[in-house]
Amino acid sequence: MTVKGTVDGLKKGTLYLQKYKDTLLVSVDSIKLNGTGEFILTDNLESPEVYFIVLDKKETEKIPFFGEKGEILISTKLAKFATSAKITGSKNQELLDKYNEMLKKFNNKQLDLVKEKFDAYKNNDTALISKVKKEENSLIRRKYYYTTNYAVNNADYEVAPYLALTGLYYANIKLLDTINNSLSKKVKKSKYGLELAKFIEDIKSKEK
Repeated sequence: MTVKGTVDGLKKGTLYLQKYKDTLLVSVDSIKLNGTGEFILTDNLESPEVYFIVLDKKETEKIPFFGEKGEILISTKLAKFATSAKITGSKNQELLDKYNEMLKKFNNKQLDLVKEKFDAYKNNDTALISKVKKEENSLIRRKYYYTTNYAVNNADYEVAPYLALTGLYYANIKLLDTINNSLSKKVKKSKYGLELAKFIEDIKSKEK
């Protein structure tokens, strides 16, 4: 995988390409920039997985992206390093972006309900508290079902098991099984496909 890009406004600094190994975030490549914001970073990957671009001056701001074989282009601005990033060249990233757009709507609704519940407790409105709690549970279920359907509809891509692992961590085991059973042979053998199978196996062994 080759990652090419530019950081508009950056004249000097070090960029790191990072990914998780077990539970540790490690650097797999880096480049020192001096006078230009253009960079090239590379890594040999066995299957698509999530990587991060990190700048030494802004270590808390990471640019996450779904890495895969081939060339990926990333352009961003120094002032808004993480939030202004534009990523092309990765089908999994494209699918993840579409999912995140819908997830943002769910999260905004969840924030509205949190505020509504806070006000209800403040006013000791037990009827409204009960109503908001039901709406919260309904929203969580809808988010889980949306994630499941999205993953199943994109079962030929590694983003599917990734969403199961990150978006359905506390969901019913049946939803995880549904996604796992829908995965293509290629995706089942991928990093996240294998992790999902192990995650489900661990849950089932604890339930015995």
